[in-house]
Amino acid sequence: MTNTISTPSTQYSLSLTVSLQNVPGVLGRLTTAIGEAGGNIFAVDSFVAKGPTLERTIVVNCSDVEHQGRVVAAVDALADIDLLDHHDRTFRMHEGGKIEVLPLCAVGDRDDLSMAYTPGVARVCTAIAEDERLADTYTIRKNTVAIVSDGTAVLGLGDIGPKAAMPVMEGKALLFKAFAGVDAFPICLDTTDPDEIIETVVRLAPTFGGINLEDIAAPGAFYIEEELKRRLDIPIFHDDQHGTAIVTLAGLRNALKIAGKNIEDVSVVMSGVGAAGVAIGKILLGAGVGHLVGVDSKGAVFDGREDLNSSKQWFAEHTNQRSLQGSLSDVMVGADVFVGVSAPDILTPVDIESMAPDPIVFAMANPDPEVRPELVADLVSVMATGRSDYPNQINNVLAFPGIFRGALDVRATDITENMKLAAAAAIADAVGSDELSATHIVPSVFDPEVSLQVAKVVAQAAIDDGVTR
Repeated sequence: MTNTISTPSTQYSLSLTVSLQNVPGVLGRLTTAIGEAGGNIFAVDSFVAKGPTLERTIVVNCSDVEHQGRVVAAVDALADIDLLDHHDRTFRMHEGGKIEVLPLCAVGDRDDLSMAYTPGVARVCTAIAEDERLADTYTIRKNTVAIVSDGTAVLGLGDIGPKAAMPVMEGKALLFKAFAGVDAFPICLDTTDPDEIIETVVRLAPTFGGINLEDIAAPGAFYIEEELKRRLDIPIFHDDQHGTAIVTLAGLRNALKIAGKNIEDVSVVMSGVGAAGVAIGKILLGAGVGHLVGVDSKGAVFDGREDLNSSKQWFAEHTNQRSLQGSLSDVMVGADVFVGVSAPDILTPVDIESMAPDPIVFAMANPDPEVRPELVADLVSVMATGRSDYPNQINNVLAFPGIFRGALDVRATDITENMKLAAAAAIADAVGSDELSATHIVPSVFDPEVSLQVAKVVAQAAIDDGVTR
């Protein structure tokens, strides 16, 4: 039976507005009822009890939608308490979207209008027509990124289509702005044909200084990225691949310090050989990892397996030098590191026990990891997941805002492997030696210095690689 994580979390938080009779014990009965229903009270607005009734708002974290219903029913059944309103805080946050366009200059009179629009704008248009490079100075292009998706590989949801993918892309745009000051806009396309996606993006490219590909299924994602890189002179970055890979390498660098191991000596087993898995494999090989073997739903990936697509064939030819075969459990024996970008609950404590001493486990499947951290807490040296409610979240937001900030600042034409390795090193180095621990191998996503440092080293790497305009 599959074990799912049922811990109350903010993603299922409720806002409950209640009217309480101002008599002894009412507030206690309310909090007790919420607790007995399994709800975790996250916040209560402050109040002073005056008058016969008082109205308050309480935020309660739940574990899923059904649990939310049980908490609401428990509160609604209480005497002396009226449930005035309740709503799901996550859905409320998304009402009307999460981003908007704001003006950068005032249009308060005719003089403003004549410069911002006709007739003055014609002077700027003419200048750009004579020298197109000026578009990087005099339009939004210099600081704008398109977040392009077809909705075929969204989070842990799979192929849900372009409209359903919009909240994720809006969230990405929000993070771009909040963490690096980059203006990003979601472009969700109603096609899954890789060539149509490529042609559409090529035609949109004059508006943007960079393209962030997001939640596009493999193997099409590889082809789309390579073709866009070939045809355009702006940075193309598939965050599901490279953002995940960069933060994974950053976390692994610090985890190896905790475990007392060197990257060139360790054996890594990776579950999941899709877009993210292949990119992680490439960056780990570039960083000098000792031995790497990938595992998909049919077992170990090795050169000679006859059912491999082109991306997995490349992976097979460049990894698994020992030609290991068999199931995930088979190849886990003696491994130093597990990296998971696959499916929930496919790893067991027995598998962890079969690994080398002081194993490192990165179980990054979302929303539920390959193994529940609480099941293996005493068996691992370092544990990381893709979730924010556990320590060591391998979160792409540590990478992509700073990478694009640095690339845009120097008008980069590409995102090179050297730029990715530089970003990983900057993220790892953001955790000082006095802070480093088994539960702190990556910096906080809310540390404003991380994006700045990533941008700085990425910009320098772009200059060193000669990929700037």
